[in-house]
Amino acid sequence: MSEADDFLMVAHAARDAAAELAPLPRAAKDAALRAVAGTLVSRVKEIIEANAEDVSAARENGTPETMIDRLRLDEKRIEVIAEAVRDVADLPDPVGQVVRGSTLPNGLELRQLRVPLGVVGIIYEGRPNVTVDAAALCLKSGNAVLLRGSSSAYRSNTVLVKIMQDALGGTEVPAGAVQLVPGTTRESVKHLMRARGLVDVLIPRGGASLIDSVVEESTVPVIETGVGNCHVYVDADADLDLALEILVNAKTQRPSVCNAAETFLVHEAVAAAFVPAALARLAREGVTVHGDERIASYGAVVPATEEDFGNEYLSLDIAAAVVDSLEDAVAHIRRYGSAHTDAIVTRSQGAARRFVALVDSAAVAVNASTRFTDGGEFGFGAEIGISTQKLHARGPMGLPELTSTKWVYTGEGHLRTSAGTVIAGG
Repeated sequence: MSEADDFLMVAHAARDAAAELAPLPRAAKDAALRAVAGTLVSRVKEIIEANAEDVSAARENGTPETMIDRLRLDEKRIEVIAEAVRDVADLPDPVGQVVRGSTLPNGLELRQLRVPLGVVGIIYEGRPNVTVDAAALCLKSGNAVLLRGSSSAYRSNTVLVKIMQDALGGTEVPAGAVQLVPGTTRESVKHLMRARGLVDVLIPRGGASLIDSVVEESTVPVIETGVGNCHVYVDADADLDLALEILVNAKTQRPSVCNAAETFLVHEAVAAAFVPAALARLAREGVTVHGDERIASYGAVVPATEEDFGNEYLSLDIAAAVVDSLEDAVAHIRRYGSAHTDAIVTRSQGAARRFVALVDSAAVAVNASTRFTDGGEFGFGAEIGISTQKLHARGPMGLPELTSTKWVYTGEGHLRTSAGTVIAGG
């Protein structure tokens, strides 16, 4: 069989499984997830052996140690992954929830219900924990999942999917609801991106190049996630001590994630007081500042380029600029930002309201770090990613965002006629 034939086989299996999974009650899905968690722990040796091969190959290929650390699994990490699956089982089931409903003037009872999307494709980079996390979230929300991780984690992902399928085999959830896209070539990714009719939605998780490629080439609907050029704007009315703590936290608490700050903007009215303190503090934290000429007038920085302001560094680097007004800060964010998360630090309620109204991002923070844009921090329990688009889902995507809706209306023999509604036999 060709790679294309192999893909069609698993895609059709996922499609069939999705139809069986969709009507299952919460208890059946939760039991299946707990079976998955238990089986992951009991077969930890298999996972670690396969992962060791991936890690060895990555090291031979010259992969940076930071990326190898993301790839590596050990007993403790697998226990954490299993516990995350149990946490998903404990979350409320969104399927069947009534989004809205009413009784129409003609007596029809109308309800909008949450239903699964169907088959969800996930394309992601070298983090095998995503294989299990994504599968758990999709199963809980009643969806089958097609997983396409990076080739660097193919051995790990193959074993993880096999273990999950084996666990599901003893439950009401069909084992075919979790599938690994076969192959490690670029063509295998294209098969998934072009499977319109078999796959209902694609969610890419990774860097800008991965997301851009999927958005531009896919014929399957795509939910954009993840890229975060996040800003912290220090307003003229900011508490400067508070602003400094927020900035440092947003940049340094975990610089390699999408909700870390990548640019800070300072109102010219407070620049002389704030910028020198910020440069000194960031330097102590090991942060390299790429500043414009006005920032540079207050201390030593790397001269900022146009590219710097549009960059998602994911490192201990940050761009910086002085702006003349709140409106100029918003204009800068609109020009260079990625519509992920942007923050204002201010004591002015008017400035805060205006910033919130003008900044067109998935999340806007007022006097708080950008690092809070996260499904767990928002109380969703877990997330599949952070959507930066505007259709269907925006911001942290929890279980409800992995559903669609259907309309159900119930009558008593209602008939629509030119004269209006009549009741058959009435």
